[in-house]
Amino acid sequence: MKTAVVYTSQTGFTKRYAEWLSERIGADLFELSEAKKKTFDEYDAICYGGWVCAANVTKINWMKNNAEKWKDKKLAVFCVGGSPIDNPDIEIFFQKNFSEGPLSTVKPFYCPGGFNYEKMSKGSKALMKVFVKTLKAKKDKTEEEELMIKMVSQSYDISDIKYIEPIVEYLESDR
Repeated sequence: MKTAVVYTSQTGFTKRYAEWLSERIGADLFELSEAKKKTFDEYDAICYGGWVCAANVTKINWMKNNAEKWKDKKLAVFCVGGSPIDNPDIEIFFQKNFSEGPLSTVKPFYCPGGFNYEKMSKGSKALMKVFVKTLKAKKDKTEEEELMIKMVSQSYDISDIKYIEPIVEYLESDR
């Protein structure tokens, strides 16, 4: 099975996962700007990786716009975010983004990444600053909100190669 891994990354976490995945399964690796110039006719499986921002996967429209013409291929998306793998909101996120429409044929996966403020764009930094300030100002914060404030107030890295295993299993099944 010939597989392509396509990604977009702002601070490096998604790129890291894309490289790990590509190396592990022997897939061709493409940054999204390069992938937009290809047809992917020769591939049996296509896996897109994007980072999560405001409950959406960045540049997911590339996969969404191509899903119908690739319905004969195995399709997957891995989303990289700052939440730990056991966050119950991830399942809600998957339901919202992958249960209907063109992406309903795509198998979603989540990979914990982190935050790297040094590599974030000015716009992303500003949004995060507002988010943290708003959370801090909230009265009667939940335990989850207190933890979120603690986590996103500084850079951190919770990525781990072990999180690609479910993606590998899916992409290599029925080979």
